[in-house]
Amino acid sequence: MDNLCLECGTHLIGRVDKKFCNDQCRNNYNNKQNRAETSYMRRVNRNLRKNRRILKELNPGGKAKIKRKELDSRGFDYKHFTNVYKTKEGKVYYFIYEYGYLPLENGYFALVINKDI
Repeated sequence: MDNLCLECGTHLIGRVDKKFCNDQCRNNYNNKQNRAETSYMRRVNRNLRKNRRILKELNPGGKAKIKRKELDSRGFDYKHFTNVYKTKEGKVYYFIYEYGYLPLENGYFALVINKDI
């Protein structure tokens, strides 16, 4: 039975269950398999890092109140956050790792830091 490298098609010599001729072919094959998934994850992680950096810059003291316009001007992406915390009163905080925000009335946001993380 002829075993061929899954990446380059070279004839394989050695173990019967061998799939690749070398590490480079194995890496290339696996990178191609994960490319679409990886690019989406990379885009989301970039947005999360950007959101975290924005919240960190706007909230150096641990608590702050800012206008939505300030977040918008810095390119904050409201779709990406890591977790949600709902209080007993029904308020919903959105967190990007340890930095969070609470939408308030009249276009304001309360910024907080979860120091328990």
